[in-house]
Amino acid sequence: LLQSGWHSRLAGLKTLLFNVSRAVTRDVLITFSPKEGPSRLNSTEKGKAGKIHFPREIFQSLGSQTVRVVVTVLNIQQLGMFKEVNQTGQVLDNTVVGITVGESSISGLQEPVQITFPHGELPQVSAVPALTAAPGPLAGQAGGWRSRGCVTQPGDKGTVCSCDHLTFFTLLLNPALDGSTARALLAVATAGCGVAMAFSIFTMAFCIFVRCRFRLEETVRTNLGLHLNLVGSLLLLNLAFLLNTGLAGRASPSTCRVLGGLTHYCLLCCFTWMALEGCQLYLLFVKVLGTYIHHYLAKLCLLGWGFPALVVGVAGALGSYGEYSIQTMDHQAIAHLCWITSKYLLVHYITNCGYFGLIFLFNMAVFGVVTHKSCSLQGTGAVQGHRKPWKVALVAAGLFCLLGATWALAFLTYGISSAAVLYLFTILNSLQGLFIFIWLVVLYYPKTKESTGSLSYIIKHDKTTTASQD
Repeated sequence: LLQSGWHSRLAGLKTLLFNVSRAVTRDVLITFSPKEGPSRLNSTEKGKAGKIHFPREIFQSLGSQTVRVVVTVLNIQQLGMFKEVNQTGQVLDNTVVGITVGESSISGLQEPVQITFPHGELPQVSAVPALTAAPGPLAGQAGGWRSRGCVTQPGDKGTVCSCDHLTFFTLLLNPALDGSTARALLAVATAGCGVAMAFSIFTMAFCIFVRCRFRLEETVRTNLGLHLNLVGSLLLLNLAFLLNTGLAGRASPSTCRVLGGLTHYCLLCCFTWMALEGCQLYLLFVKVLGTYIHHYLAKLCLLGWGFPALVVGVAGALGSYGEYSIQTMDHQAIAHLCWITSKYLLVHYITNCGYFGLIFLFNMAVFGVVTHKSCSLQGTGAVQGHRKPWKVALVAAGLFCLLGATWALAFLTYGISSAAVLYLFTILNSLQGLFIFIWLVVLYYPKTKESTGSLSYIIKHDKTTTASQD
């Protein structure tokens, strides 16, 4: 039912024309490649050919008995075509596929046309590729790439794009970092890790000194214990990152898997202790009449250090860890890390992005509740006569902003401003140890008896107020 067609193979332009009968009973499959062009036969290299899947409903719905189909594969770099003004993405392999069926424009298909663009491992610093279509320019309008009407399903060996219309198609990759920017970010991160480790050690020493030297309430001792564990997890994360950047690319596969798991474990420990800090703030400021929990800090340590080990154990059993390459758009490796491999990106999205996203939302809610409660107490004049009542808000702001908001910048590292956000993200998180050290010294440096951890006074006052109201 498919009548023989003809090929046109000019420089940068390869075309296949054939006729399809309206009575066709099977779907039509066309293969293509940037070098060989389109073909009804699988004449290209196995596993490297793209595919165009025409559902038979397209031809059966047309009025004529025989339909002419034209498939064109263009190299836009050679032809100098399809160059959109201010385009930030890069066309995969400079390849554009044009599809025409019959004489009229076809859109709103119930059964979409599927175009599979073959590719290897995509640059890891780029966003998920998106299929875009370029309809012909309308009167008074400029043409451009659009994603409307297409659904993209990325895969390891190719990306399948299902579209409800016929026009020119390509795979547009979001911009990746250039080599110099990535190397500069890596240098800033490496130097920042050294600074963060130094101040993390100072902070841990300060917390231990205050806990051992001064007689503190149990609430304040628990808070210092939480801060000590959080800073300890940051210290381990910075150390793991330095080991990772120094050994990745030279380590054996088994060593790289262990190092990737260790780095992932330290990162999850940081996130978990951020969540526990938020939970502690919630218990102190909201459930101020809570019951006593035996070995409370020990149980928090079991959760803070044990839960990430469970997650990493499951991810390791799945084989998620290995060498991870950061590449430019021309597939040149800039750096090698031992991390979650691109084959298991879903593990990264769930255990890192999803997990931190939930923690961030929870801490944001706690921050709002704590700020509201602090302002209401200060507005009643209950805290007047005591030193620096604003430290209550500083506790929440310090834990939330310094330990949560800076990590949330990672969600903004896509698009044309990603380089600037990445610099901000790297610098702020590199100085995190310094920020925490200053914050803890200001809050917990021994002063008057009542102000040694000023939030304890507010908690006690809130207990008294609640009891008197009852």
